[in-house]
Amino acid sequence: MPKSLLFKNIRHLVTCDHQDRVLEHVNLLIENGVITAIGVEAQTADRVIDASRMAVYPGLINTHHHLYQILTRNLPQVQNLELFDWLTALYGLWENLTEAGVYHSSLAGMGELALHGCTTVFDHHYVFPHAGGDLIAAQFQAADEIGVRMVASRGSMSLSQKDGGLPPDSVVQTVDEILTDSQRLVETWHDPKPFAMRQMVLAPCSPFSVTEDLMRQTALLARSLGVRLHTHLAETRDEERFVLSKTGMRPLAYMESLGWLGSDVWFAHGIHFTVDELRLMAQAGTGVAHCPASNMKLASGAALLPDMLALHVPVGLAVDGSASNDGSNLMEEMRIAYLLHRHTFAAKAPSGYEILKIATRGGAEVLGRPEIGHIGVGMAGDLFAVRENRLSLAGATADVGSMLATVGLGGPVDYTVVGGRVIVEDGRLTGADEERLTEWVDTDAKRLREMN
Repeated sequence: MPKSLLFKNIRHLVTCDHQDRVLEHVNLLIENGVITAIGVEAQTADRVIDASRMAVYPGLINTHHHLYQILTRNLPQVQNLELFDWLTALYGLWENLTEAGVYHSSLAGMGELALHGCTTVFDHHYVFPHAGGDLIAAQFQAADEIGVRMVASRGSMSLSQKDGGLPPDSVVQTVDEILTDSQRLVETWHDPKPFAMRQMVLAPCSPFSVTEDLMRQTALLARSLGVRLHTHLAETRDEERFVLSKTGMRPLAYMESLGWLGSDVWFAHGIHFTVDELRLMAQAGTGVAHCPASNMKLASGAALLPDMLALHVPVGLAVDGSASNDGSNLMEEMRIAYLLHRHTFAAKAPSGYEILKIATRGGAEVLGRPEIGHIGVGMAGDLFAVRENRLSLAGATADVGSMLATVGLGGPVDYTVVGGRVIVEDGRLTGADEERLTEWVDTDAKRLREMN
């Protein structure tokens, strides 16, 4: 990898910085993974990319995913199911996950994300079959090969069907097993330093698959180890009814009672929070991973995104699992988010540029990563570049800040760069053979289907 990389004469540089600057005809220099210069002054570098016809943006940040679900996407038997029935139908497949399958699906999902401008990936892995192998190690190996920043999670399920939960015994573990492995994984993989390529989060799955004791103990362990907390919350009315019947509290109040409110916590979905609950989250600094495509496919509802933004709740964008989205394209997710909220909230909906900032600055805030999420001197060299003279963008460049959410992008980006390393070039992955990888994933997916 060259020690320095120069994007020369960038046509439009969309910084997403505090001033919302869009710069024209500037050079951007990355040295040793960090942006060291932006301006019109001449620069030299080990590698120079002519960006005179390109728009350059901060790398997108995916704040919630289940990469293993690539192995079970587009299954006809679950296409019309809502969350609880959908999960119940799929647990029987997921209990047969292997380390190789998780490695291949992680490669594929992170590769698809990178092809569409994503540079940082958070994955919520919570299915740990008893003979599955070291699944988190497999994910970090895949991240190294694709070249993305990886924030992995030690998810968990401890409340099985026999105890009143949703998952079967085959994918449930004891509290002691989960906490012991959580500490091992944090001590093995978590890098707390700025510009880290590997970080860990502790992430029990959901209130309907985890015991109260595990939620409470996980919060204590995470804070003792200095890592963040994540779980699903307020995704469906079924979940709300489940928590009310079991605890007498709404989901957010229940999580608050367990120590799950604070600036080190973010929840996936957050569709059914009230405005008063959002105020409480804003005061605590607790964030939300917004997953519009999944919310639409599973008929879960539309999150109160305009209220979240108005109240300054930290919000990032996410594709969610590939089986509840059928894709891993955060670029597409931006346009879906824009259109969903235009349809739902009309004039109150966020603009295309606000959606871009959710997918960049917002994701960085949710993950606690101030060194990523916008472009500036001293920031990580994470970005993507798109040729403006492609037919799908003809006539669309009057507002390049909004363009990718309002118009969308047909096909992959031209370049994706992480820490100064080019991981997508001319719309192709540099770290994986895409055709061969597709064959591996198809083989793993077929194996899972045949075992059910």
